[in-house]
Amino acid sequence: MPASDKTVSISAQLDFKSITGRQQQTWATGDFNAIAMTIVPVAEAVVAAVNPHAGARVLDVACGSGNTALVAARRFCEVTGIDFVPALVERGRQRATAEGVTVDFREGDAQALPFANGTFDAVFSTFGVMFAPNQEMAAYELLRVCKPGGRIGMANWMPTEWGGDFSRTIAKYAPPPAGLKPALRWGTEEGLKELLGSGTSAIRTERKTVTMYYRSIDQAIEIFRRYFGPMARAFQAIDAAGQDALRSDVATLFDRYNRATDGTLAMECAYLQVVATKN
Repeated sequence: MPASDKTVSISAQLDFKSITGRQQQTWATGDFNAIAMTIVPVAEAVVAAVNPHAGARVLDVACGSGNTALVAARRFCEVTGIDFVPALVERGRQRATAEGVTVDFREGDAQALPFANGTFDAVFSTFGVMFAPNQEMAAYELLRVCKPGGRIGMANWMPTEWGGDFSRTIAKYAPPPAGLKPALRWGTEEGLKELLGSGTSAIRTERKTVTMYYRSIDQAIEIFRRYFGPMARAFQAIDAAGQDALRSDVATLFDRYNRATDGTLAMECAYLQVVATKN
């Protein structure tokens, strides 16, 4: 059997429901909000690129604790945020209350959005939908709930630079299910065309960077280990020697992208910003 046919065969046999359940448990580990607060500029940039006006109906898919939803709400858009981690949905509600803005935060799956066709003027996902195991269904849902002529704004890690290196480092110790298409596919123009191209009239991409600031590399590692679900789970799944190796690999990676020269960490992370226009 050719390699391509074998991949298709394995993919067809994947139990996406079970994989989604395991992913939900992974992302529920720790508190992703501790990481999200360091990348707020990404949400601000993608909302600015899509440029929804006041009164527009906006959806933030796999919203986490609500970075992008809150940015849109500050524009007086009518915003809904949806995520499959209850604690993050609740954190989003708390943040909205603290900021005095209105967002309808709900629990739900990016692969089965509970909205009618063409409900939203703009649909966003910031480092979210890209991790859905059934990529074709997730892409279909983004397009389905977006109005004709509406825009889909995304921020996705790329196979190159920080995002790719970090994903591969974690996968070395906690491999993804065999046959699952890589999340980093969403960070390539080819992948975006395969996933969104048939339902869009234009896909505009731009390489951008966000800098994460920490007091030191050691502090960053401890925060990621405690609060970032995939890394926390990787540490839990391996023995002491493996944990030492993973910590060393992450330290090397963080140092590679460190732009600070004063002993702190200013980690430059490149990503792909996407604005797609629905047919």
